[in-house]
Amino acid sequence: MDQILGQVLRNAVWERLDMLADLADRADAQSLVSVARSELPRLTEGWRAMLSAHEPDERGDCPTCSTRWHRCKAPCSVWQVAHEHLVAGGLAPQQPLRRPWRRKNSSVPSQSRSTKTASETTGRHALVPQGAR
Repeated sequence: MDQILGQVLRNAVWERLDMLADLADRADAQSLVSVARSELPRLTEGWRAMLSAHEPDERGDCPTCSTRWHRCKAPCSVWQVAHEHLVAGGLAPQQPLRRPWRRKNSSVPSQSRSTKTASETTGRHALVPQGAR
């Protein structure tokens, strides 16, 4: 059950990111301003919450990425990705952003993020094959 709930949660987040990326690619100027005003504060608060969970402790370790047996020194990969996308990315030459941040593998192996299934285009990510419903 936890695996299904986790998949539903991940799919909802990927759908939201897809929708925002599509808006950035296709929306008119007035729509972009409206979306920016509503979504930028939410996105920045999300980054802040995630990064605060990865703040180094007194030993310089990331408490979220570290385990009992393996300590992860700061800056962890979350801080490195944040810097790359929020700071250094602004300095790099602009390239089309066609979702290079996609997850490397999915818990649903038959689904590829590069090709949309019929269920994805309607906003539902199927946990079972389309024909099995």
